[in-house]
Amino acid sequence: MATHNIGRTEKAEMYLKAILLLGQESPPVTVTKVAEFMGVSPASASEMIKRMEQNRLVDTTGSDGITLTEQGAADARRLVRRMRLAERLLSDILHLPLPLIYDEACKLEHALSDIVEERLVEVLGDPETCPHGFPIPSLEGRVSCPLLESMSVLEPGDEARVISLPERDSELLQYLTEQGILPGVEVRVDEIAPFNGPMFITIGGQRKAISREALAEVRVQRLAPAANEVQQA
Repeated sequence: MATHNIGRTEKAEMYLKAILLLGQESPPVTVTKVAEFMGVSPASASEMIKRMEQNRLVDTTGSDGITLTEQGAADARRLVRRMRLAERLLSDILHLPLPLIYDEACKLEHALSDIVEERLVEVLGDPETCPHGFPIPSLEGRVSCPLLESMSVLEPGDEARVISLPERDSELLQYLTEQGILPGVEVRVDEIAPFNGPMFITIGGQRKAISREALAEVRVQRLAPAANEVQQA
């Protein structure tokens, strides 16, 4: 009878996911970054990456750090797709709070079959993004994830729309959501305190003081100024 080492399979999948996400968030991908993502020692990460390279899932020979092969990328996109569909299920149907969703979805992503994935897409209406604002990879392999600006670099007078929040830091997510910072929300920077002080931001008509460190991983898209403001300028 054939047996399957589920733990080993899931571990390899998690490494593929780590390399894909790190490649989008903070390239180039290094052993140190992968180890930090996985919560293991650099030596353990290095050993696993060597095995994956032997299995033709990753390539470490180029100048761009650790990259996924065509097969590795396909496997990673499939896992991320299922994770983010699971996040949508937990958010849209089960109404779990945003800070809890990522960890719970990680428990489900390995267990979803093709037929369950298809049914989730139908039930959820084929969503394009996860609750944190990141794109859900398509079946055709598209996984566009532009590196938008950090909210922490905005200047007084700038207006922007929040696109995505850091999905893996539940404590930071709890803080940000309590401040009203969510994907789709529009914000205006009113003032920045000196000496690395907080940013004073208007969100939904309310003024908030939030540290720039907390906003560093919040990705935003600047809004074009109104026509009358451009004329006055």
